Amino acid sequence: MYSPQVRDEELIRLYLNTQKNDYFETLYNRYVNKIYHRCLSLTKDTAQAEDFTHDIFLRVFGNLGRFQEKSAFSTWLYSISYNYCMDQLRLANRTTTITLDQEHDYLAETETDPVHGQLQQLAFVMKGITAEETQLLRLRYEEELDIKLIAQRLNLNESAVKMRLKRTRDKLRRLYDEQSL
Repeated sequence: MYSPQVRDEELIRLYLNTQKNDYFETLYNRYVNKIYHRCLSLTKDTAQAEDFTHDIFLRVFGNLGRFQEKSAFSTWLYSISYNYCMDQLRLANRTTTITLDQEHDYLAETETDPVHGQLQQLAFVMKGITAEETQLLRLRYEEELDIKLIAQRLNLNESAVKMRLKRTRDKLRRLYDEQSL
């Protein structure tokens, strides 16, 4: 553990230079309760808040090298936390969750399930878009990066990222609809 006098930014530099987990652990201990309470205030669910907190710190740990000190670490962390929680809540509202009875054979169900066919059709349609479009979708929906981080990673402005995402989604819808006919 390091004293409270060691600034967050210094701990980050020390961690990046040495890869010693103690430095990150100090950051984690400083902020884990604050992030948990932020997640709890957004989710109103203790288990979900714990999961989100864990996921956020994994994401921060993996992206610590991208912290550019343009703002305080706490600001960067809170921004990631808020965006992650909101993205997860939006995704949960869009996604229908189906609980499977353990007695059912899931594989047999998916073969006759129309969703299985739709997923196969979507995979086929995905072959009709460019590698750049695929990368953009993966950054946004698989890696769950916010628009600002995608813009930084691709060296674009945020409005360009939003427009390219919209065009790519529209293109996929059109290709999917054409394939369905």
